[in-house]
Amino acid sequence: MKKLKVLLAFLTIFTLVLAGCGKQEEKTASASKEKKEVKVGTSPGPYSELFLNGVKPILEKKGYKIKAVEFNDLQQADVALADGGVDLNVDQHTAYMENFNANSKSNLVSITPIPTVPAGIFPGKKKSLKDIKSGDTIAVPNDASNAARAYALLQKAKLIKLKDGVELAKATAADIGDNPLNLKIVEMDSAQIPRTLQDVDYGVIPGSIVYASKTDPDSKLLSEDILPHLVLVAVVDKANKDSQWAKDVAAAYQSDEFKDYMKEHNKNDYWFIPDELK
Repeated sequence: MKKLKVLLAFLTIFTLVLAGCGKQEEKTASASKEKKEVKVGTSPGPYSELFLNGVKPILEKKGYKIKAVEFNDLQQADVALADGGVDLNVDQHTAYMENFNANSKSNLVSITPIPTVPAGIFPGKKKSLKDIKSGDTIAVPNDASNAARAYALLQKAKLIKLKDGVELAKATAADIGDNPLNLKIVEMDSAQIPRTLQDVDYGVIPGSIVYASKTDPDSKLLSEDILPHLVLVAVVDKANKDSQWAKDVAAAYQSDEFKDYMKEHNKNDYWFIPDELK
């Protein structure tokens, strides 16, 4: 009889614990499902502006409140994203995200590719690639991902040849196998290149810097072929990947309403549109 009472008491406690856990899980799931305020970490540039002008109105129609939290530095924005200070970032490509994850042991993930402004070769002292001569100077970005884009673009222009087997997304100056015109390739901070164009023959400028510097995008001499790892992505912490609000952000970028917005605001193919958004 005593054993039966002990067993019944144990079963009662076990049932209450299970019920409590179930209610807690239900409460957590409900809270995640019902989240209606999304904090987006913004940075100066075309991608945050595109989100605020083209995607935010779509989400607001679904009842979301979008709060923009400004950052001057993308790394700070990613730290805030990893720590839960913000929910979303739309200013980085996959290569940058993966590098941040590796260095900070974070778990940021992409929820959808987004429109991307290609890097390009821009005129400096010379106005056409047909005018290039031996010993000319080309300014390129000095950060790893954008430098790789620059070397891939210079190879596309047939100005250099990279060594066989080089992964384009990771190309460096050391990977140049042939430089037939003995071009002087000068690495510098991306933001400095537009200001330096008057002193160099050509410059390779990332899309975000073209925007920030108000460089005329129509003056571009050649655009890059954007590699998959360099397409911009909407990024969240992995814990939020399957939340309803994250799915709604991805759906907004992939919606017909956003397609219409891009048709109206993509003069001269300024934006590269990923297949998922076409």
